Amino acid sequence: MDERSSKLILVPILAVLFVMIGYQYICPTGSNSCHFKTGEKLRGVSLLSSAYEDTDDFYRDQDLEEDSPPKAPSKFNFTERDLDRHVEFNIKGDDVIVFLHIQKTGGTTFGRHLVRNIRLEQPCDCKPGQKKCTCHRPGKEESWLFSRFSTGWSCGLHADWTELTNCVPVIMDKKEAQRNKRNFYYITMLRDPVSRYLSEWKHVQRGATWKTALHMCDGRSPTQDELPNCYNGDDWSGVTLSDFMNCPSNLANNRQVRMLADLSLVGCYNLSSMNESQRGHILLSSAMSNLKNMAFYGLTEFQRKTQYLFERTFSLRFISAFTQINSTRAANVALSEAVRRRIEELNYLDVQLYEYAKDLFLQRFQFTRQKQHQESRLKRREERRLLREQREQGRPWPPRRQGGGTKRMDKDVDFSATTEDYTSQVARW
Repeated sequence: MDERSSKLILVPILAVLFVMIGYQYICPTGSNSCHFKTGEKLRGVSLLSSAYEDTDDFYRDQDLEEDSPPKAPSKFNFTERDLDRHVEFNIKGDDVIVFLHIQKTGGTTFGRHLVRNIRLEQPCDCKPGQKKCTCHRPGKEESWLFSRFSTGWSCGLHADWTELTNCVPVIMDKKEAQRNKRNFYYITMLRDPVSRYLSEWKHVQRGATWKTALHMCDGRSPTQDELPNCYNGDDWSGVTLSDFMNCPSNLANNRQVRMLADLSLVGCYNLSSMNESQRGHILLSSAMSNLKNMAFYGLTEFQRKTQYLFERTFSLRFISAFTQINSTRAANVALSEAVRRRIEELNYLDVQLYEYAKDLFLQRFQFTRQKQHQESRLKRREERRLLREQREQGRPWPPRRQGGGTKRMDKDVDFSATTEDYTSQVARW
C-alpha cells in the first residue's frame, strides 16, 4: 500500500476518533443531558431548562411517567370537580394569575418560568439588569401576572394568602385605570416539609432574614410580643440547626400551612386567642381548602408533572421543558433519625398538608392524562372518518399543519443572584 493510500485511510479514522473524543467532553458517561434520535437536530439549551418540541410526544418521556410513587388508594374523597382544574384563562380580558411564593419551594425558578418561558402573543419584556419584567396583555397597558418578577413585592415580601387576597385587588386598582371586575387565579408551589425546612435553615444560615415581610392580617402587622425575633443583631448568620429548631417563634415551622391559611380565623398572630390544638386544626383545614380551590399548584419534587398540569390548566405552553434538580443543599444535609423526627414534629401541620397536596396533585395528573388520551383517541377517530369521506369523494386530504411558534428563549436577560431582603422593592399597602 503506497503512502497516498495510507493517508486516505487514516484521515476518516482520525475524524471519527476526534468526534468521539469531543462527544465525551460534551456528553460524559452517565450524563442524562444528551439524547439523540435518528435525524434529530441539535438544539440550544437555556439556563432554565432543556428545549422540547411542541408536541404531546414530549409528555411520554420517562421523567413524566416514572417519577410517580407506586399507586395506592387515596386517603381523601376527592370529587371529579376537585380533579378537573381547567380554567378559561383570558389573557386579553380581565383575568390575572397571582403567584403566592412560599420560601424555599422552588418558587424563584417557577417565577422565572412565568415571565421568560411561556409562549405568548406578547411576551413579557425582561430587560437586562432589571429584576422585574413588564407582562402586559396584548395591546393593553395592563398586567396579566401578579408575581415577584412582574409586579415586585407589591403586597410585602413573600406575602401569604391572607395578605394577597386582601391586597391584590387594591394594588391593581391603584396601578391601572381599568376598573372592571377582575378574575384572580391563585397559584403556588409546595415542597416536602423536611427538605423545605432544611433549605430555609441553610438560607438563614447564609444571612437571609426576610425581616421586611409585613405579615399583614386584619389590617395590621403583628406586634413584637406577638412575633418576637429569634436572634439579636442584623441577621441569624451561622445559626446551627439545633438553635434554628429551638426558637419557638421561628416562622419556618409549618410555614406552608400558615402561608396558605386564612389567619384571620385564628386571631392572626395572637396566640392567646385559642389553644394550640384548636389553632392548628383550624389552620390546617383552611390551608387544605384554599389549596384545593386554587386554580393550580405544583410540587417541587415533580417538575415535569407541574409543567404538564399548569399548561393544561391555563391552556398556555412553555417554550422549554422544566428540569428536575434533586441535588440541593437540603438534600446534602446528613440527618439522624432523631433529628428528622424532630423536624417533622415542628412541622406536623405541613407534613399533613403535603400528604394531602401530593395525593391530590398525583390524582389530578392521572385524571388529566386519562382525559387527554380520551380526547386524542376521539380526535384520531374523527380524522380517520374525515379521511374516509375525502377518499370516497375523490378529494385530496389537506396536509397536517405543523405547530409553529418560536423555540428560542431570550438569553440576554440578566437574572443575577439576589438576596431575599428587597427593602427598596417592598410596598406597604
